[in-house]
Amino acid sequence: MSKKSVYMCFSTDMIHSGHINIIRKAEQLGELTIGVLSDEAIASYKRYPLMPFEERKTLFENISGVKRVVEQKELSYKNILNELKPDIVVHGDDWKEGFQKPIRDEVIDTLHSYGGELVEFPYSKDAKYDELDKQMRMQLGMPDYRRGRLKKLINMKGLVTAIEAHSGITGLIAEKTTVLQDGKTYQFDAMWISSLCDSTAKGKPDIELVDMTSRFRTIDDIMEVTTKPIIFDGDTGGLTEHFVYTVRSLERMGVSMIIIEDKTGLKKNSLFGTEVKQTQDSIENFCAKISAGKKAQKTKDFMICARIESLILEQGMEDALTRAFAFVGAGADAIMIHSRKKDPSEIKEFIAKFREKDKVTPIVIVPTSFNTVYEDEWKEIGANIVIYANQLTRTGFPAMQNAARTILENHRAKECDDKCMSIKDIITLIPEE
Repeated sequence: MSKKSVYMCFSTDMIHSGHINIIRKAEQLGELTIGVLSDEAIASYKRYPLMPFEERKTLFENISGVKRVVEQKELSYKNILNELKPDIVVHGDDWKEGFQKPIRDEVIDTLHSYGGELVEFPYSKDAKYDELDKQMRMQLGMPDYRRGRLKKLINMKGLVTAIEAHSGITGLIAEKTTVLQDGKTYQFDAMWISSLCDSTAKGKPDIELVDMTSRFRTIDDIMEVTTKPIIFDGDTGGLTEHFVYTVRSLERMGVSMIIIEDKTGLKKNSLFGTEVKQTQDSIENFCAKISAGKKAQKTKDFMICARIESLILEQGMEDALTRAFAFVGAGADAIMIHSRKKDPSEIKEFIAKFREKDKVTPIVIVPTSFNTVYEDEWKEIGANIVIYANQLTRTGFPAMQNAARTILENHRAKECDDKCMSIKDIITLIPEE
């Protein structure tokens, strides 16, 4: 009788004794094929892999008893199971509850469709495995690992998403929030440290009143408890002489990108547009600032993004494009184009015209006003980074105001309980170390 075919999938970039034990059990059931999750699949739901797919694939190819190793491109098993039709799928029993349960349910349905079988072994629980995982997470949070990850994600995924964080707890929300949908997982790829949200959290106006020392403290708070890349809102960048030192400091800290806007004078939020007096910097001066920042860098990982305010200030599409190409020529690693209009037409027009001449330079957008377009559409027309710039602040503060008002109205806290996250859930979100 021919051997049964057996399939297992791994996402790990380290192999410990627990993995070897379950592989040994699986190979006793038949000819073992191991699926290795693609880099993009892992990055979409877990943490960015320390080892790229090809190296992880080689690890498993060199384990005795493994017949072959294939790539599993999605967290969902459905497509790979329909392709390989294994008799048996092997997995640990840790996915019976929690986030992976819908994936398990889908595996069972797919196996039943052609007569396959799911075999589950007890999940290996050992303090040393938790310690190994903790060490790898710590490594991902180190500056030299974190800094270059944004570039790698852009190259890997084409489009990355970032959400604002202004504290350690909002950083954890950005880091850990995950959605399983249509057999795929979705999470934010990076965090945006907004000057508006940082100032607001400190109760200060958004006029560059909060100095860099204080803003760096916010970065430290977030970096202490997270691993994802950080994009920093640098406002105008300040004087060129100051900008040079900001670049060096951010690069040393492990920040991936700074975005600076081509305006001068006292900062006014762009969404005010021409309602308040705002002065756009000259192309020559802003190019000099970009060039000075690039010369100050010590690594190739750090990115300087030039934010163009021409559409905000109603200076026209040609002015925006002229500036974009000039800023790229000065060394800008990315271009951010902004608009306060709800209609996304002018943003789409800019991207199309920019892409006619430049297919490579990443384009950053912040769809606060023009928020009706889906991420896949932005990717298709040539955008590379979508930043959700202030949604945690804008939802968090009304919720806190509502809770405070409820207590005042009822003269006790009971009516507020339904609005509150449980302390247990908060403790679960916050790591002990």
